[in-house]
Amino acid sequence: MESTALLRGMANVSYWADDVKEARRWYSEVFGLSPYFQRPDAENPAYIEFRVGDYRHEVGIVDSKYRPRPSAEGPAGAILYWHVDDIRQAMDRLLALGAKEYDPITERGPGFVTAAVVDPFGNILGIMYNRHYLDILSGESRD
Repeated sequence: MESTALLRGMANVSYWADDVKEARRWYSEVFGLSPYFQRPDAENPAYIEFRVGDYRHEVGIVDSKYRPRPSAEGPAGAILYWHVDDIRQAMDRLLALGAKEYDPITERGPGFVTAAVVDPFGNILGIMYNRHYLDILSGESRD
């Protein structure tokens, strides 16, 4: 059966940084892995890319000079929430690595807890305990 869905899944999320080398160091620590792709090269990266999580989603770090439009004053825009198994532990680790709290840990309903931080480069990084994510991962979707 051919899919007719317009949006089929997250292909890439891009975060911006004035200092891509420092962002590479920071996100390598957060993700626990090194980027698999860097352009033009590792010494002068303008774009780096990681494959992260259960579905190996693409996370790109892009030099801010390539931002399509000027950024808003301060953090803004959509928030992508990454599933975490322990939201308190994840939040504590991100704060210890230099992120700043943007949205505190908040229960949104049974099995759904969110929080968000601003990374050292001005991007909003959302985290979420999401029972639906775990259901999909285990093949037990309750849709």
